[in-house]
Amino acid sequence: MANRLKITVLEGDQTGQELLEQALRVLEPDVIGLEISLERFDLSLERRRASDNEVVRAAAASMRRTGLGVKAATITPEEAGDVGSPNRILREEVGGSVIVRTGRRIPGVTPVAGVHHPIAVVRMAVGDAYGAREDREGSEGAPDEVALRTERITRGSCRAVAEYAFRTAVRMHGRVYGGPKWTVSPVYEGMLKEELDAAAERFDEVPYQPVLIDATYAGLVTGAGDAPLVVPALNRDGDCLSDLVLPLFGSIAGAESVLLAFDDEYRTRVAMAEAPHGTAPALEGKDVANPMAMLLACGAVVHHAAERER
Repeated sequence: MANRLKITVLEGDQTGQELLEQALRVLEPDVIGLEISLERFDLSLERRRASDNEVVRAAAASMRRTGLGVKAATITPEEAGDVGSPNRILREEVGGSVIVRTGRRIPGVTPVAGVHHPIAVVRMAVGDAYGAREDREGSEGAPDEVALRTERITRGSCRAVAEYAFRTAVRMHGRVYGGPKWTVSPVYEGMLKEELDAAAERFDEVPYQPVLIDATYAGLVTGAGDAPLVVPALNRDGDCLSDLVLPLFGSIAGAESVLLAFDDEYRTRVAMAEAPHGTAPALEGKDVANPMAMLLACGAVVHHAAERER
């Protein structure tokens, strides 16, 4: 890398911030052998409230410039009308398409259900249940009160998930396994299935096993992982799937989560890595939290920086 590497650092809350500070030690020049410049932004809940989320948008603008980000876990307040999730804003501002979480063997940790090969969940990053328009009709508490939700996905988001899933399978020498519930929802969830089928034709050297989402869950714990797997998923399905896959290898703290934004050729424009776990308030200040996921997040950012140079 000819020039100094620039990485956007997104600070967070509670134990999330503590783990970030520990993990950033592996990016120091005398450790990694590279000159790295860190652009830091305070995304703590206090600062997000004080700036009405402007600091989140500024951090996203920085990532669009640097192409790389490392983020600490942050608090998402539950109250309506509060600042909400910074991750949603970041995904929208950088044009994020997919989130990748890969479970892999951890030395010294016995996996659950006999899994051995890596399992990567390639999840849609925007749309679907997240950000859906919700409403209620009728008298509150009455038996006939109705809750409504309008979900939305785009062909482009489905295509990005499918394309990256098959490209990942090529790199992993693995099989694309799983899919949405296209039989129950042929129009909505069927759009992702259509893009997976199309990608399977483009990548005819990659084994492809489309499986309904409910059967995918069952298969992951009953022996489907006889080879490296890549599991493509809608947004909420992927959120739930990754929380199953990562503990199969020992801990949700044993892997990184990477948000990716692509150009028109599906080359990575922005990679933001973080731990898939939360802020762990019960562990704050005790110096006992597991930093592995944040360490892997730092490694993922350097990996994507190297890929960009090729």
